Amino acid sequence: MVVTSLRDTGERGFLDGQFLIAMPGLQDGNFVRSVIYVCAHSPAGAMGFIINRAQPISFVDLLLHLELMEKDEIATLPETARRVPVLMGGPVETGRGFVLHTEDYVSDSSIPMNDDISLTATLDIVRAISEGRGPQRATMLLGYAGWGPGQLELELANNGWLNCPAVDDLIFDTALDSKYDRALALMGITPEALSPDAGHA
Repeated sequence: MVVTSLRDTGERGFLDGQFLIAMPGLQDGNFVRSVIYVCAHSPAGAMGFIINRAQPISFVDLLLHLELMEKDEIATLPETARRVPVLMGGPVETGRGFVLHTEDYVSDSSIPMNDDISLTATLDIVRAISEGRGPQRATMLLGYAGWGPGQLELELANNGWLNCPAVDDLIFDTALDSKYDRALALMGITPEALSPDAGHA
């Protein structure tokens, strides 16, 4: 997995476990008003997930598409599974699924992000959620955001992003429309206070 290869460099980056919050000047359509949770950052590059952009499909749709459940079984699906949001994690490998979740679910393929959050990218966790054996909180993400060596640092220097320590509750919060403003509020900033122009001393 990409996150593993980035973390295996032995040197962690300062953005590991941080939120990236898009600045107004960032005009890339994939990232306008986006909040990204950075899972791995090292000299080899960075990987993260957009946590405030919905997919037009539900977790139930996903189960049916993956043939993990038949239509006549939907009624038996636990309510916790029905509520799992499916988000657009980023523009890279959009057909690939990842689950950010609380640490109460562990499999051989789970990668701890911090003491409270893990990342799992196998069908086992999707199946476990559908059977009521999954984590207490989870978010399904299709695709991810990725940067090559030095690329994200350059974008930061060019005033593309703000960064601050990630807050677990915001990662799992399903009120997506207000998540950008609330991420800025973590830094004591309002959207109106941001300038799209970079300042250079």
